[in-house]
Amino acid sequence: MFTKITIVSIPVKDQEVSKKFYTDVLGCKVVEEMPFGPASKWIRLEFPGVETRIVLVNWFPQMQPGSLQGLVLVTNDIAKTRAELTQRGLVVSEIAQRPYGQEASFSDPDGNGWVLQQPVQKP
Repeated sequence: MFTKITIVSIPVKDQEVSKKFYTDVLGCKVVEEMPFGPASKWIRLEFPGVETRIVLVNWFPQMQPGSLQGLVLVTNDIAKTRAELTQRGLVVSEIAQRPYGQEASFSDPDGNGWVLQQPVQKP
């Protein structure tokens, strides 16, 4: 019935501050940016090589900045990715071993929580 999730809305307070974080620190590319209502923009971003896009939203009253938790970004080399992100100034937790792989967590400037994950390699 469904084929994919196209967009995930990330609730933010200041779209420009968030855009800078997602592009400069996480390496996203701006796909679209245009006016969206009187005090908002439609800012759609993509992570390199990732099909699902994110949109920095400030127009959903029920989605307070920082309320989104547990989005998972998968990497093939968590140690290298974590090192690159910390070099860019991001505070990333230590890498933890889990039954399903390794993971570390971080937050965006609004407190939205992300998980960096390297799944267990299957033989």
